[in-house]
Amino acid sequence: MSSRRTGGCQCGEIRYEVIGPSRQLVVCHCTDCQRQSGSAFGMTLVVDESDLRLTRGEPELFTSKSEAGRDKWGAFCTQCGTHIYNKTVLRPGKLSVKPGTLDDTGSLKPDIHIWTRSKQHWVTIPEGVETHEKGPS
Repeated sequence: MSSRRTGGCQCGEIRYEVIGPSRQLVVCHCTDCQRQSGSAFGMTLVVDESDLRLTRGEPELFTSKSEAGRDKWGAFCTQCGTHIYNKTVLRPGKLSVKPGTLDDTGSLKPDIHIWTRSKQHWVTIPEGVETHEKGPS
């Protein structure tokens, strides 16, 4: 992926840019991510927190617990509800940007699948991709 990416929420109230390389594209099959995404899994693009710059609007933050019991903070648009990113105590200095909010998603390719013990039975993970039944250690 390029070192500069732009994105935003569904209604356009929130816009952002990520400057710098992404660390990892993670597909999470935990039940929290399934619920949050309204789909079979959630995806997250791990970036350095200092590399995310809001260019329009300010997301609202909420706190919840991960399936592993750790605090996580989510940022979303108060107008349309689009989830922009997560932050956890597990990854200090990192943000988990929701890659579906990027303007260009054509170059996305997952690096790792986690919490596969709760994945939907019909989801097929490609051969050779790193997987973990729970989160990586």
